[in-house]
Order: sequence, then structure tokens, then C-alpha cells
Amino acid sequence: MKEKEIERYLVDRVAAMGGMAFKFVSPGCTGVPDRLVVLPEGKVGFLELKAPGMKPRKEQVHRIRQLWALRCCADVADSREAVDLYLAGLSTGVPVPARMPRMLETEARR
Repeated sequence: MKEKEIERYLVDRVAAMGGMAFKFVSPGCTGVPDRLVVLPEGKVGFLELKAPGMKPRKEQVHRIRQLWALRCCADVADSREAVDLYLAGLSTGVPVPARMPRMLETEARR
């Protein structure tokens, strides 16, 4: 499965939930997550999409950590299942174990 397919899945799932998944580009600010996800009732989060097994770049890790420090819902998804977990956490407000910390642990071992 390619990153583009996972991104299409996210956009379709968010639309089915009554929300929007904006392509997020911030000129002059590297490493921002790919998508800004907006769900009904003002639930907003950020999601970086990757091909299966791919890891976020150093700048992306930095930006996601900054978003966490601001108490934003931000994560990385490299599969449909990871997208579903992210959306479940964002929509309910109940934290779902994030993939990002595990990716950081793996990255730290290199």
C-alpha cells in the first residue's frame, strides 16, 4: 500500500464522519504534518501520513512534539488501522495509544 492510498482512506473516513481533512502546508515551516483534520464539535488534530513501515523525518518528529506540548492531537499513521485508531481518539477525546512514541523509540536505537 502506498502513502497516497492511506491519505485517500483518511480523507474518505473523515468525510464519512462529517468532517474535513485539509492538506496542510506551512510555507517557511518544515516538518508540519500532512493533514489538518477537523471533525464535528470542533475536534481538530494533525496527522502525518507515511507508507507502511516508513518513519517520520527528524523535522516531523520535532513538529509533532511541539504540537503535543500545545496539547494538540497529533500523530503518524502508516496504515488504515493507524488512521482508524487516530480518528477514534480524536472523535471521542479518549486517548488511544499513539504510534509516535514507538516510532521515536525505534529511531533512538539507530
